[in-house]
Amino acid sequence: MMWCLSSCGGDADYSPKPRGYYRIVFPQHSYRLYDTGCPYTFEYPKYAAIEPDKDPRAKPCFINVQFPQFKATLHLTYEAVTSKTQFDKLIEYAHKFAFKHTVKATGIDEGTIHYPDRKVYGIYYTIDGNAASSAQFYLTDSTRHYLRGALYFNSEPKLDSIQPVLDFVKKDVAVMIKSFKWK
Repeated sequence: MMWCLSSCGGDADYSPKPRGYYRIVFPQHSYRLYDTGCPYTFEYPKYAAIEPDKDPRAKPCFINVQFPQFKATLHLTYEAVTSKTQFDKLIEYAHKFAFKHTVKATGIDEGTIHYPDRKVYGIYYTIDGNAASSAQFYLTDSTRHYLRGALYFNSEPKLDSIQPVLDFVKKDVAVMIKSFKWK
């Protein structure tokens, strides 16, 4: 029995092309004020949309800042502080939730947020590696208000492919935090 193999093209110098990624077109950073019935205000990007959290357990001032172009969501949850015990539990919850990502993270850094003129204090967690959330934070006035934020992308966490978008969105989160005020 005799076998005959052939192929089309005849280009003996063929080599496979490297894997490519989609070109990302970033909009210009520009912001507008979020000021509704919630006890806080902040600036957020004009290319983002804010919608109420649709989770059945969500409270009135739980909102999601959607970045549809980047398939990302910044989840914001607000709690009125009623006691020192509750406040301590909220702070501990934010810390535990950020460090829950240590399984996939290559590192977690904490940065202090301190704006005494507006009574805005907190911690910003930068989570490196292929973790589900790359940035989390909480803001408080230390007596009556608490807000927690967590940034998620609606895709498998592959840091090498989302890094440019993550860096871009983190700038928007920084503007939000810097412009944040309690009412």
